[in-house]
Order: sequence, then C-alpha cells, then structure tokens
Amino acid sequence: MEKLLGLIGFPLSHSFSAGYFARKFERENITNYRYTPFPLEKISSFPQLIVQHPNLIGLNVTIPHKETVIPYLDELSESAREVGAVNTIKIIRRGSNIYTKGYNTDIHGFEQSLLHHNVTLPARSLIAGTGGASKAVEWVLKKYGCKITFVSRKPEKQNAISWEEINKKSLKGFDLIVNTTPLGMHPNTEEFPPLPYDTAHEAQTFFDVIYNPSETAFLKKGKTQGCKVINGLLMLEQQAEKAWEIWTQE
Repeated sequence: MEKLLGLIGFPLSHSFSAGYFARKFERENITNYRYTPFPLEKISSFPQLIVQHPNLIGLNVTIPHKETVIPYLDELSESAREVGAVNTIKIIRRGSNIYTKGYNTDIHGFEQSLLHHNVTLPARSLIAGTGGASKAVEWVLKKYGCKITFVSRKPEKQNAISWEEINKKSLKGFDLIVNTTPLGMHPNTEEFPPLPYDTAHEAQTFFDVIYNPSETAFLKKGKTQGCKVINGLLMLEQQAEKAWEIWTQE
C-alpha cells in the first residue's frame, strides 16, 4: 500500500513541504510515498483525519497548529516537550490501534543552518516574535549559551520588550537578530518587523525564518547596513530531511 505523508495547517496556500517532497521522491526514485496538504481549520478535526486515511504515517504541522496539536498526541520527544511546539508527527499503526508522537525538527533545521553559515555563537540575540518558530530558535540559542531578548507586540516573558522599547534603544548590542514573525512573507513582501535598522552594523547577522521571498524586506534592511544575511530555506530543507528520517525509521 502507498504510504501517505501530509501537512496540516490553515490556510495552506503556500506549501514548501509538498513541493520539496515531490522533488525528493522524483530525484531519489521513491515510488511508494505520496505527500498531500490537508488544510485543517480546526485542530479538533485532527483525530478524524488520521482515522479517515489509514495509510497516513506522518505529518508536518504549520501555523496555527504547532502548539494546539499537542493535547491530541500520545507522546512528545524530549525536545518538542521542552520547546512546547510540534512541527512533525509520526503515526504508528498496529492493527486498529493508532499511536502518535510529536517532534520538533525546526530545532535541527535552525541549528544546521547556523552551523552551515558559520554564525559565531554564543552571542547576544534578539528574536522578533514569540510564536511557535521562536520557541525552536530559543531552544537552539540557549543550548549555545546565548543571551536572548524577545521583541513582540505584547511582551509577556521576563526577557521580552515591546517594539516601542526597542525603537527607543538600538540594535547595536545584538550579534544575531532573528525574525520569526510572518512579516514580509509572500504575498505581503513589503512588510517587516518594526526595528531601528539604522542602528545595525556589519558585525551583526540577520536571520529570517521566512524562505519566500528569498530576500525579505527585513534581510534587505540588514544588507543595507552591511550585515550578514541568512534566509530560512536551508532551515526548512534540513527540518524536512529530519522529518523524513523520523517517518521512515523503524
């Protein structure tokens, strides 16, 4: 029987994963797998989806379900539990029994991208946004002993400040500035996090988890200031390969 993989989220107008796996299956001559997006508006439909598709063995999870899917899972990997966000699910079927385990492969993707681009850590880091993607970024940076400040509309964490506060200050004290917000994502490519870009300097790195467009307004502003810039493409590719490894290992 053909094995089914998929992506849950809503809306799913832009699915990197579907295209990535279609190319991977063709390139590597993998014939017994298919990858399908499942636009899931309400996470309460998740158990029904798994029952409806008896050949479904794995899922990627995107906005807005990375956190809300957790109560529906039987188990979490240690890192997914620590992060509090899931972007990969393995579905194990034994007869009529279904067992689900959640993972966070964004962690692997972000770390591999930093290493590949020779980003020097530890560093003082500014993370724009506090959603699911920011949690994976935080987990990796903490592992390297980085000092982290979050900036968001509603700063609830102890180490978080508002957009207004950062604009009264400067970006100078941060070695690494990471955008985990959707600001600047296609089709709204003119948008960017409201930061004091004119205070950035060439010793800094701007990292955007967005991959489409390949150069966001956020990265363009960093580039103008002479900063090193990295987009989210390699992070996405690396997390997809890690997900494939999880789904296909016995």
